[in-house]
Parts: sequence; structure tokens; C-alpha cells
Amino acid sequence: MFYRTAESVSPKHPDKLCDRISDAILDAYFKEDPEARVAAETCGGHGVVFVTGEVTSLAKDVDIPAIVHRIAGDDVEVHTKIVKQSPEIAQGVDTGGAGDQGIMIGFACDETPEMLPLEVVLSRRLNQFIYGKHPFDGKTQITIAPNGSIDSIVASFQNVPHDELEKLVREFVKKNKLSGKLELHINPAGDWNQGGFDADTGLTGRKLIVDNYGPRVAIGGGCYSGKDPSKVDRSAAYMARRIAVDYLRERKAHEVLVRLAYAIGYAEPLEKTVIIDGEPEEIKGYDLTPNGIIKYLDLKRPIYEKTACYGHYGEGFDWDK
Repeated sequence: MFYRTAESVSPKHPDKLCDRISDAILDAYFKEDPEARVAAETCGGHGVVFVTGEVTSLAKDVDIPAIVHRIAGDDVEVHTKIVKQSPEIAQGVDTGGAGDQGIMIGFACDETPEMLPLEVVLSRRLNQFIYGKHPFDGKTQITIAPNGSIDSIVASFQNVPHDELEKLVREFVKKNKLSGKLELHINPAGDWNQGGFDADTGLTGRKLIVDNYGPRVAIGGGCYSGKDPSKVDRSAAYMARRIAVDYLRERKAHEVLVRLAYAIGYAEPLEKTVIIDGEPEEIKGYDLTPNGIIKYLDLKRPIYEKTACYGHYGEGFDWDK
């Protein structure tokens, strides 16, 4: 066993603001057109938000600046550049093929009810606890010692004075009956009041480890937010998680890792491996084509903005059940 650390960022962190905007745009298109093809990227900071990407859709009433202002505030300047999906990409997707090549990872373990690593769950729940009382930009981080106790906690939150933040952290520790060395680092660079896009720039897809399973588990590398489920780096990753959860329960395993790999324009995966407590085998019994995954998980719905807030797994989404 070794030290294990994971972090979480609040929905007002500049990277998460961008993820939320991109997924809110996807939801807006899906509300009007479930067949929309969307790839929306957001970059924001210092009073300006840029939205660019590719959209092919029959939807007519998607107001991107209004979405940006709802999430980022009325005082930001919004620039958009949206074009149709490349016909060379579309021709592969139209026939049921994957929208890109890539490797997708799914994971589940028995450490927590969420079937996620303990350090991931604790850092996220602490962040949610603080954010529920102070909805600002903020980060949390928890390190677990080799014996399973808590070694250290880091909490840095905008507009929350040191003493108040330490009080909240200690309240969380007591509520969750956490024990260990518990070395606290509270606003370690000092109290701060400038956060979000006022303090830093953000970009869609820049918090991939937070979105996935924490640094202990490898990821395929593809961003989720802003992408419709024809993009397998989103849909197949969700399916990989569902398969991992299924195998964890059916085999009463401690840890399950799933690997899927695709080629652009091809429907069937090039790899479909499940590793159950260290033993690999081929995945069987699932339709792993993009269309099969979309149908099985019912992914052509406006459900995505919520996924951009606190991770795509362990928050009660259909692929977690």
C-alpha cells in the first residue's frame, strides 16, 4: 500500500465553468434535436469567453451567449465561432461508426458505496460540503496514508476566511468520523477573494483526472464535456464504467478495470478487455457499437450539464447503476 491523493474542484473553478458551458450548450441542442451532432469547446478568462466548435443540428433556438451569461455572469463578453461537422468525419458516423479513434477506461472498486477510490470520494464530498455553504471557486485535496487513515487535507476557497474554512473542514472530519494525522492546509497561500474567470483562465477538458477516477487510475485521455455521444471518448467511457460496475457486482470483486478501443468510422471496438482483480478476460454480452451504447444508456438526452460539475462517475448517473 502507498500514499494516495486526489483533488476536487468546485463548479466555479474556471476550468469547470468552461466544462459546464460546453455541456449546457450540448443540452440546449438536445432539447430541440436529439440527433444533433455537437462538439463545443469553451475558453474563458478576464472578462471574455470564447465558444467554438462544430454543430450539425436542426435546432434553431439555441442562444449560446445566454447560456454563457447564465453560468459565467452577465458581465462577460462572449465570442462564438460555430461551424458544421466536417463531412469527412460525418460520413463515418452516419454509417454507425465511431466518431474518433481512442482508448476508453472504466473502473469500479469496493472501497466506497460510490464504487470509486476513497481519496476521490472524500476530496469531492469535502468540496461539495464547503461549496454548499460558500458557492465560489475552490479546491480540496485529501491524502490517505498507507494504513488507510487520513494523512493531510488541503482546502482553498474563495471568499472564505481561514478560520471559517478550517471550522468547516473540521466539521466535515467529525461528521464523517475521519481519523489519522490530519495535517490541515487551509488557504495555504492566504485568504483570497478573486476567483473564477476574474483570477484565471479556464478551458474545456482540462480537469480530466477530476472528471474520471483520480490519479490512481489511468484514463484514455479524451475530454467528455461538450461532445454528443457519437463521440466514443464520451459514450464508450460511460459504457466502460457501466461494465466495470456490472462485473464488480457479479463477480464480487475488489477492483475492476475495463479497456475499450475504437477506430474512427468503425463500429466494433478493437479491444474489449476487463481486468478483474488483476486477471484479464474478454468482455462478452454487450453491444459495444456506438449506436448500441447510445441506445442502452439512452444518451441522446439533455443530461450533461450536471456531469460537468463534480465528476462523471459516482454521482448517480445511469452508467453508475
